[in-house]
Amino acid sequence: MAHPRLHSSLARGFAALCLAAPAAYASADEISTDRPDFVESSAVVGKGRFQIETSLAGERDKAGGATSRSMTTPTLLRWGVSDALELRLETDGAVRARSDDAASGASVRTHGSSDVALGIKWHLRDGDEKTGAPAMAWLLHADIDSGSAPFRGQGVRPSLRMVAEWELPGDVSVGVMPGLMGDRSDDGRHFVAGIAAVTVSKGWSDKWRSFAELAGERLASKRNGGSLVSVDVGATYLVNDNLQLDSALSFGATRQTPDLAWTVGVSVRF
Repeated sequence: MAHPRLHSSLARGFAALCLAAPAAYASADEISTDRPDFVESSAVVGKGRFQIETSLAGERDKAGGATSRSMTTPTLLRWGVSDALELRLETDGAVRARSDDAASGASVRTHGSSDVALGIKWHLRDGDEKTGAPAMAWLLHADIDSGSAPFRGQGVRPSLRMVAEWELPGDVSVGVMPGLMGDRSDDGRHFVAGIAAVTVSKGWSDKWRSFAELAGERLASKRNGGSLVSVDVGATYLVNDNLQLDSALSFGATRQTPDLAWTVGVSVRF
């Protein structure tokens, strides 16, 4: 069980973020986040702005008579260098994992920290509803082997993604995100995997928005660990122009993908 002081610190930190948000950067535009769906937004935070997107996430998977569960704290920090470019730091944060074997009754618990990824996002252009041209952005990230031993990847793993977003009538938007990522197999061999995802979102009011997506987080051969593909649904609630709450559920579509995943998060812009 987590220490009561940890719960108290987390509560105070969350309260501070919520109280600070209304006094954050004064602007007429609303916060644009890269969570909780897998497809990133084409928007950047803007010159001189700072944005934090953080959450609590859980996964559950059953395979080979064993049930695995994990809890993480995914967090993305975004800082605007210009009106078209932002710097990014991303991590799954603290990790607590547990594996239970039904046959033997054995239970293994592991905890630690996950790797950190450094990246940039370049907003290439705005969308044009008259011509049907999408808003577009490029993202270049590098995952660094910086986490605890049980959760650490091998070496630096780069990824390049392109995002395109179309705004449609009825407050509907469609986003696609193809890309490539470099990784290493368990035996240290380098390989390249694909990334491909599509999301559809719908605004129901000035505050509420929901989405559904098909996310191919990693498309690879069985030799290279197989593909991670999920079907995701979720919603966001805009508290004010600088504060957003969200939640999402993910259902695994391949054997290598966790059966079920969930997340609840908060994003604040300063």
